Amino acid sequence: MRTERHSIRPFRQRLVGVAAALGLAAGALVTTQAAAAEAPATPAAPAAPAAPAADNGLARTPQMGFNNWNSTHCRAEFNEAMVKGVADAFVTQGLKDAGYTYVNIDDCWALPNRDASGNLVPDPVRFPNGIKAVADYVHSKGLKFGIYSSAGTKTCDVQGFPGGLGHEQQDANLWASWGVDYLKYDNCNNTGADARQRYKAMADALKATGRPILYSICEWGENQPWNWAAEYGNSWRTTGDISDSWTSMINIAHRNQPLAPYAKPGAWNDPDMLEVGNGGMTDTEYRTHFSLWAQMAAPLLIGSDLRSASPATLAILKNTDVIAVDQDSLGKQGTVVSSSGGLVVMSKPLADGSRSVTLTNETTSARTISTTADAIGLGGASSYALKDLWTKQTSTTTGAISASVPAHGTVMYRVTPGSPVPPPTGVNQLSDLPWTSAANGWGPVERDRSNGEQTGGDGRTLTIGGTTYAKGLGTHAPSDVTYHLGGACRSLSVDVGVDDESTAGGSVVFQIYRDDALVADSGVRRASDPPTRLTADLSGAAKLRLVVTDGGDGIDYDHADWADAELACGNGPSAGTHALSDLAWSAAVGGWGPVERDRSNGEQPAGDGRTLTIGGTTYAKGLGTHAPSDVTYYLGGTCSRLTVNVGVDDESGGSNGSVVFRIYRDGTLAADSGRVTGADTARPLTADLTGGLELRLSVTDATDGGNYDHADWAGPQLTCG
Repeated sequence: MRTERHSIRPFRQRLVGVAAALGLAAGALVTTQAAAAEAPATPAAPAAPAAPAADNGLARTPQMGFNNWNSTHCRAEFNEAMVKGVADAFVTQGLKDAGYTYVNIDDCWALPNRDASGNLVPDPVRFPNGIKAVADYVHSKGLKFGIYSSAGTKTCDVQGFPGGLGHEQQDANLWASWGVDYLKYDNCNNTGADARQRYKAMADALKATGRPILYSICEWGENQPWNWAAEYGNSWRTTGDISDSWTSMINIAHRNQPLAPYAKPGAWNDPDMLEVGNGGMTDTEYRTHFSLWAQMAAPLLIGSDLRSASPATLAILKNTDVIAVDQDSLGKQGTVVSSSGGLVVMSKPLADGSRSVTLTNETTSARTISTTADAIGLGGASSYALKDLWTKQTSTTTGAISASVPAHGTVMYRVTPGSPVPPPTGVNQLSDLPWTSAANGWGPVERDRSNGEQTGGDGRTLTIGGTTYAKGLGTHAPSDVTYHLGGACRSLSVDVGVDDESTAGGSVVFQIYRDDALVADSGVRRASDPPTRLTADLSGAAKLRLVVTDGGDGIDYDHADWADAELACGNGPSAGTHALSDLAWSAAVGGWGPVERDRSNGEQPAGDGRTLTIGGTTYAKGLGTHAPSDVTYYLGGTCSRLTVNVGVDDESGGSNGSVVFRIYRDGTLAADSGRVTGADTARPLTADLTGGLELRLSVTDATDGGNYDHADWAGPQLTCG
């Protein structure tokens, strides 16, 4: 799309198409084409599953190179000498070494008419030696060469150069014979023909040449190309043209940011070329521009004249730390973690387990922007190394990440976790533990809330098929959450399902991986399905991965919950018979005063009780509690039975006090004393604990008030092994 040179299709009609693709009401449309390219919008959710990436083996990381349009447009200075000069600059200025590969020419390279055979003809004034000679020169520098056309009858310039519609194979064959390595295929003068068919036709033609040609689809986001273009090309424009201003650049970033789930190796969201060095923004703004494009895994195509680039421009374009984020082999586009009052935090997962994080200040005064390792999707380590990718300064943090950011500036860190810490022994709720990495389709992974698709905390109570959960993880497909186990854990048990907030549909697949080996699979779970329980053996695993993928109908409404996720870690008691009071509990809560070992509960400080006594019988071992009380032990699946005498301690005074004792195995009632009063003798209980991970001893009041409810678990014997 060219702001100054559309000659057909009424502008408002084109803008309505863009608005429909981006979920805007027609009444909200602006009336200038430049504003259309810059207006922020939230893209509509997909209606179909993401297509597989084009099978040409190219752009496994986002393409890097040069395109002349932003600096020359169709002026006379666009010619053979300029293109060769840019190729020379790639080498002499170190851009080739930094990763820039493609030297691409844009519109106006051809004559306005095809020859008698229907072939495109290079402009002999601009390119007196033809295009092949230019391509050969570029190749001689160890670089690759790209060309431009449009999926219409004419290209976008007002002079009306020939487009590729109806000439796909003829043009592709010609370009291949010239040694073309890259095609940017625009969308002008398209006669209203179906976009998918037009871009597919050229994809088929390029493939038929047998030459690897990177295919850049420049459809402007009109027909939601993120839903289909990956099947045909290596990248797709998501917006109208960028211009060299802060407003244009940052609004295009806003429109591209929500499309992160669609980017992957070989298939990239393209927010348009770089304006760095063209003079319309400050160096601070250009650093933000370059940082955000790298964070969004966008193609990095230089749009300024490298033959006259300033040292400041080259320093930005050659920042290898920032380039490494863009070119990271994991192939994930960064996502917005938080956005409030013009202060925006983005996080991008990287292949080595670190994260890049951008702190962007869109306001007009310096501001402090803060986040945490947990918020950007890291965790489980005692410390994190931070490297500022612009100043190169390094530091460490226990989790807090903060910086003073100038107006329109961006601070960009690479955050690397230190040695991970394994989970504590016991049955842990996953949402209470730090993850080592969390990546999500829309918005952040949420703890104990559903995923609301936007910023952290915008979800609601986890609910699957009408069942609500206090604990769990709220995600949105595609998502991937990793925990460090360090070989210390035994099993995971979790309810999974599509959250009830997905009222309009949604289908997903939940998978649990032990050290990248699949150990549990839910199959397709759909909205309104009841929760299903998954159990996974994690014995000896170094890490746990929770993965959610789309169920085959597109990622719309794929709000996926991991609910009541219980992770059992550590070994249970050793083989033999143990006095329960000799073992460490996982948790202990008493109604009055602490739970006591081998003493009754005296209601005040620890140790203020006396010998355990029920109905005149004394006990050397046991637990002294006061209702309501709850004591939990981790068993690790190694124990088989608990025997115990229960009753109200004689210190309550005769018939005072009444309670109920209950024994639970993994949340299931295994024994119940019924009502016991101070007048009763000890009552024996036996509970089958075979295979249980957790034992819970509960005492409640027997409905007559908590006075004198001194409750003893006397002589408890736990058999294990």
